[in-house]
Amino acid sequence: MSAGAARAPAGSGATRSAPGVSAMRPLRRAVHGVLLLDKPVGMTSNHALQRAKRALRAEKAGHTGTLDPLASGLLPLCFGAATKFAQACLDADKHYRATLTLGERTASGDRETPVIERRAVRLDRTAIDAACGRFTGAIEQLPPMHSALKKDGRALYDYARAGVEVERTPRRVTIHRIDIVSWSGAELVLDIACSKGTYIRALADDIGQALGCGAHLAALRRTAAGRLDVRDAITPEALEALPESARDARLLPADRLLADWPAVRLLPEEAGRFLSGLRRRIDGADAAAVRVYGSEPDAFLGTAHIAAGELIADRLLSPLEVRATIATETR
Repeated sequence: MSAGAARAPAGSGATRSAPGVSAMRPLRRAVHGVLLLDKPVGMTSNHALQRAKRALRAEKAGHTGTLDPLASGLLPLCFGAATKFAQACLDADKHYRATLTLGERTASGDRETPVIERRAVRLDRTAIDAACGRFTGAIEQLPPMHSALKKDGRALYDYARAGVEVERTPRRVTIHRIDIVSWSGAELVLDIACSKGTYIRALADDIGQALGCGAHLAALRRTAAGRLDVRDAITPEALEALPESARDARLLPADRLLADWPAVRLLPEEAGRFLSGLRRRIDGADAAAVRVYGSEPDAFLGTAHIAAGELIADRLLSPLEVRATIATETR
């Protein structure tokens, strides 16, 4: 420590600034739950996460899959115990509103890179319906060069920026639905429901190619992930403007990430055995994933699977985390 630095009281957990700087770092605390953030355009997902983490003074946080800076919309953030179940949101189907500019292709498939090809737009609604229909269902999609997917330890966008194109393996994704919201001249707005891992930029380029005029993604907004909806989300600015108690009230319980999973409820003595990791016999068919509760309605204990009549724990909460998640549910 330098000679002029102030020392915080022993055990306080606070770090005081040097003389002349009145601000003191906020004390971090254990925060548990899921925050639905409405990420603005131009902000990275990590920046959005860090702002929310500071606003809540949270010790531990993580997001459930990134949104590009170009995109806005739903970014579910997990805090404390909820980080154990973030994978469920990563695996969930996603919904997007995508705005395509027809007649122009770009190297990246979006408006972040220069136009590399222009063609006339001479279309009718029947042609657009047919092109969207071609990409509904299970499709093979080639990951774009301008993506964070890694090849030999380097992100593909690093190769793209260096002017190098590398071999990529097509991925199988599912487009559940493409609805045409509006079409006017060179602007086509689509609502898209798809599986995880879908590249909407690549889909925009593919639709443009099918139309014969080319297209790129001009804007993208994620509207839902699983059962989580952007209409329930809050912007970083609005979150920071709230008093701390109101910020805490924005947190959803961790099990909201698992709303589609079957639920198993245990008696008090069985709940203790489950939290200790012990298997128990259970009635019912085998299941790859279930959420498990104690005798209290809101006592979420963790996740498990059922095999050969046994309930087998997968991810468990600690007793402290169980109490914290009950508090979040009942707040």
